[in-house]
Amino acid sequence: MSERHGVIVGISGASGAAIGVRIVERLAENPRCAVHLVISSAAERTLTEEVGAEALPRLRALAFRNHPPADIGASIASGSFPVNGMIVAPCSIRTLSAIAWGQLDNLLVRAADVQLKERRRLVLLVRESPLHLGHLRAMLQATEIGAIIAPPLPAFYLKPQSLTEVIDQIACRAINLLALPDISAPALGWHGRDAGQT
Repeated sequence: MSERHGVIVGISGASGAAIGVRIVERLAENPRCAVHLVISSAAERTLTEEVGAEALPRLRALAFRNHPPADIGASIASGSFPVNGMIVAPCSIRTLSAIAWGQLDNLLVRAADVQLKERRRLVLLVRESPLHLGHLRAMLQATEIGAIIAPPLPAFYLKPQSLTEVIDQIACRAINLLALPDISAPALGWHGRDAGQT
């Protein structure tokens, strides 16, 4: 993986699977990025129902490496394996809670825990509404141990013309939260559809 930045993308079973798909697509566009993909069994079903039967094979084709969620001995389960950060999109409440309290029973959660212990960025696109106190406590706990909680909220001020634009904006924002050199996505901001506009 010489001269390539490893990024782990975890897709859990929450609604919003299209966001995870777009993140992988955006990262795969960068030849310097190697996507390590972990898709939970619940996410496989959600991907099929929300995105379509072709989503799963297309994602696996885009990834540099696919890791089965049961393979807790995979390379990305080790802190010595060189990756630069991880995004979980969407992040279910079950996955959030497991990360927050160290319930490391699958590779997705284990890989997330490794990012935290190695002080790498871990971005969690928590997808749930409304939230009860237990959800909020899990978010607080995850934040206190180093995760970035980034609910997948639309940027209405950009006046998106389609759901596709909303999904792309959320995906780009998540990628940019990794703050990695040579890995970024178009930054859409308050002052225009492209932050570079004047």
